[in-house]
Amino acid sequence: MEPLPRQGRPGACGSTPPQIRDTAYGRVEGVDDSAGSGTYFWKGIPFAKAPEGALRWKAPVEPAAWTGTLPAKAFGPSCIQNPRLYSPGNANTFDATVGDNLASGHTPGSEDCLSLNIWRPATGATGLPVIVFIHGGSNITGYSGDPTYDGAALAKKANAVVVTANYRLGQLGFFRHPALRDAAADPSLTADDQSGNFAVLDIIQALKFVQGSIDRFGGDSGNVTLSGQSAGAIDILAVLTAPSRRTAGLFHRLAPLSGGISLGTSPGFPQPVNDLAGNKGYIPIVSPVPVHEALANLLLLKLLIDDGSAADAAAATAWVQGRASAEIAAYLRGKPASTLLQVGLKTVGGLGNSTACGPIPEGTVVATDPIAAILAGDYVQVPVLAGLTASETTLLSAFLPLVGHAPGIKLPEPQLFQTLFDPAKAASATFGSVIHPSYPDAAAYHAAVAELDARFFVAARDNLLDALATRTPSQVWSYRFDWRREPAPWNDIYGAAHAFDLPFLFGNFGPSLYANVVVSAANQPGRLALSDAMMSALAAFARTGDPNDPALGTAWPNWPRKLVFDASDTARRISVQ
Repeated sequence: MEPLPRQGRPGACGSTPPQIRDTAYGRVEGVDDSAGSGTYFWKGIPFAKAPEGALRWKAPVEPAAWTGTLPAKAFGPSCIQNPRLYSPGNANTFDATVGDNLASGHTPGSEDCLSLNIWRPATGATGLPVIVFIHGGSNITGYSGDPTYDGAALAKKANAVVVTANYRLGQLGFFRHPALRDAAADPSLTADDQSGNFAVLDIIQALKFVQGSIDRFGGDSGNVTLSGQSAGAIDILAVLTAPSRRTAGLFHRLAPLSGGISLGTSPGFPQPVNDLAGNKGYIPIVSPVPVHEALANLLLLKLLIDDGSAADAAAATAWVQGRASAEIAAYLRGKPASTLLQVGLKTVGGLGNSTACGPIPEGTVVATDPIAAILAGDYVQVPVLAGLTASETTLLSAFLPLVGHAPGIKLPEPQLFQTLFDPAKAASATFGSVIHPSYPDAAAYHAAVAELDARFFVAARDNLLDALATRTPSQVWSYRFDWRREPAPWNDIYGAAHAFDLPFLFGNFGPSLYANVVVSAANQPGRLALSDAMMSALAAFARTGDPNDPALGTAWPNWPRKLVFDASDTARRISVQ
């Protein structure tokens, strides 16, 4: 689509107010928050049509142009998802209704969710670096409207334009069933439609929106840093390594946090690999295509049993074998999104309950082996800044059995929410009231977590950065986040956990659910000093492709050395390892 004419200089006498901007699809009106956060912001801007009805399980389609001025003052809906501690509540807020949904199983969000949000300093500056952030949540939960990801403080500190975006989740974001890939039944199908990687395509579409419109918000479309955490990191690494460098020009630096992109068969990935046969080896990030296709068929069989179309797995299999692709596709698209997600969690008729989601290495949208693609030079070669926390899997302790240990958290999520996410109740909780009795103390627990970290996050990080360093050794940096100054019992239960570096990078210590309980007056001076240094480093990376900044107080060497971010209650402690 041809871009719309530029409006007058925002904020100039007699010109368009600064909160009103043009995009390639129409004009939007955001909020002039110069007196508050010192930023202008726009929320809920659509970057694609609603992926529902006939567009469910299709590559995203550009939004239709609109006339008039579109209000962009509030976040758009989250993408529909099963409830977890990381999901929004019923009004797209992070409040007590998060706990209500955990108890009821209600699926918050909507299929009509492909929107993004923009913050920029409340100045007239142009040509600003752009930071696009993709949220985490295991590719099954999460929301760009989480207060942790509010971009105002980072936009002002980094003098940058900050963008956050939604993408499809769960079986709506990653789903590869043969009935949906049958071009004979649906001649309109493209290779992207057939890939199953709809969430990755959503992120690519958001980046295309940025390329076409961000200059209207004062951003430099030629200087875009693409960042993401956890599932967001995995997904942006899929974007980095998309076949034939198809994403070249959409971004110019990459900052994957707490993620990797290894298959069990990737070159250099340590062996043995943890597998379904019970081997307790290293844990790959990406599953091969047959696993995803089996999971897609498993969901179809569950749906048939759950709605009474089939009595058991054998009858459901017979139903599928007796139907044409068009009928199966219509059946799947006829199901409410909430049903797809809720039934995906169930064990029905003797069928399993796996809901694994993530990039599918099918060779069109996602490389057949992203690590091999890097080693071959078939990826977008940009500077990379990667990060891990010191105790990633304290937040994911249900995975401890994968390395032969008991699960960590013994409380179901509804009870955990009630116990730990109310500061007053958390103060009376103890390590033993939350953690499985197999772990007599925090030392035993963190030793088990360290083993899981080594076989999961550390293995994937090393495999990724070692591969990148064979190509661009002077453009790869890594950090470890060690901060553990939380009020009891959080410090022993979580410590430097998965995602706990994000409030420091965004400069947001409230009102997110985690920040509400991990901050204190005692840890404030050191916490804020550390956050300032981390934001300064990210700002430097976004400007120049190098995170070195005087605020660090030390030089940051390239991988395999790493910078360690830590602080006492009163001062930051940054060192090199």
